[in-house]
Amino acid sequence: MIEARHLVKRFGLRMAVDGVSLEVRPGEILGFLGPNGAGKTTTLRMITGFLSPDAGGVSIFGRDVATQPVAARSQLGYLPENAPAYGDMTVEEFLGFAAAVRGYRGADRRRRVDTAIEQCLIEPVRRQTIDTLSKGYRQRTGFAQAILHDPPALIFDEPTAGLDPNQKKIVREKIADMGKTKAIVLSTHLLEEVEALCTRGMILSAGKGVADGTPAELRALDPAHNGVTAVIAASAEAVEAVFRRLSCVREVVVLGGEDGWVRVHLFPRDGLSLMESVLREVRNQDWNWREMNRVEGRLDVVFRTLTRTPDSGDPLCKESFIP
Repeated sequence: MIEARHLVKRFGLRMAVDGVSLEVRPGEILGFLGPNGAGKTTTLRMITGFLSPDAGGVSIFGRDVATQPVAARSQLGYLPENAPAYGDMTVEEFLGFAAAVRGYRGADRRRRVDTAIEQCLIEPVRRQTIDTLSKGYRQRTGFAQAILHDPPALIFDEPTAGLDPNQKKIVREKIADMGKTKAIVLSTHLLEEVEALCTRGMILSAGKGVADGTPAELRALDPAHNGVTAVIAASAEAVEAVFRRLSCVREVVVLGGEDGWVRVHLFPRDGLSLMESVLREVRNQDWNWREMNRVEGRLDVVFRTLTRTPDSGDPLCKESFIP
């Protein structure tokens, strides 16, 4: 597996990465999330051996990156953001060069280049120079470089950045297919990419890991997850008084309505499900109601909650209740 242990990296007085740890096993795709400057790329560069940590360590399938750098990197494919390449080489020449650097010769080298070109759907441009490629083909060429030696571990830094929807679909499908058997870490700013592609997500903020879990587990961190939104025929004062008495309710937000109807948003305490308790109270009070919905946590709200600065706004993130 990919294992990083308490990684620390400083640049001058700035702490870029502060004690980040992670484990990724074959069959897992870990989505690395965080605002700009959170330490994502720096962490990936330490995992791949391009930067040395000030503290902590990394191993790739049992090979220590610091003490066994060649053996560790042989287990790894890496696609950095804005992947560098030799612009005057053709796609075929560049991939042949990358294969030779990894020690492949003769028929084996040609076979690996051909396989990578086929897998990444870049056959139409194999004899085109890299400088003349579109963004999508250039990105897929970098992708081919990362996988041509069929490594068990892969690191992708913003693999779909700048691609159009069709190109994103191709790259995501390839990552999903490889993620069935390989250990993959990918950095992304696209929350929908984590939800659609990743088996786990890790959120970084100010160099620290602040959350790690499946997409469902991360959504459950939304303060409104399992809450209830309802439209009830009663006074705002009565609705607030009744629901504040419930021990499972953390917060009550009542919005004014028309013709005697009010809208109420109920935040759960400790993620408890509120629907049954709310329905019971509505029946006990003999209130009419015309709308009642359970609130599903939202990953974008969790991201903003965990990465916001102390003065950046409402800690309850009421936007979860907005359709």
